[in-house]
Amino acid sequence: MSSCSHEHHNALHGVHDHHNVETRLAEAESLCVTKGARLTPLRKEVLGLILNATGPMGAYDLLAKIKSDSDRPAAPPTVYRTLDFLLEKGLIHRLTSINAYIPCCHPREGHQAAFLICTNCKNVTEASAQGLLTQLDALSASDQFTAHHSIIEISGICQQCRNK
Repeated sequence: MSSCSHEHHNALHGVHDHHNVETRLAEAESLCVTKGARLTPLRKEVLGLILNATGPMGAYDLLAKIKSDSDRPAAPPTVYRTLDFLLEKGLIHRLTSINAYIPCCHPREGHQAAFLICTNCKNVTEASAQGLLTQLDALSASDQFTAHHSIIEISGICQQCRNK
């Protein structure tokens, strides 16, 4: 699938199932422009690495890949600032339970997702969590709490690993 207007918005799908990385990078660039930001060469490179990965990537995996792919060294703070930018613009997600990054499948939608993470093969599946987040918002409101961000991660064993 080449664009972010996928038909499977509410269906379970692997976060690395989308193939046309060049199209997704072009969409990211135009999304940044509409938000008054710039997708610098390093930001584009890091996003490209995350989009091309077969699974979640940690910051140090990205750092090692950048160093091996180019002659210019990228310092850890630079990579973390780049990741923060991509997170803030909604282009990637951070999975806190495994401290790794994955591409956002619907960056234009401002959607909230739930992630099913296989502890065996590290495969990540994404599903819309809108109904669940509505319940969580109601829970927050009942205590006069204003939630800024929530991410739902469920770890377990995927069907492929279970069937092995």
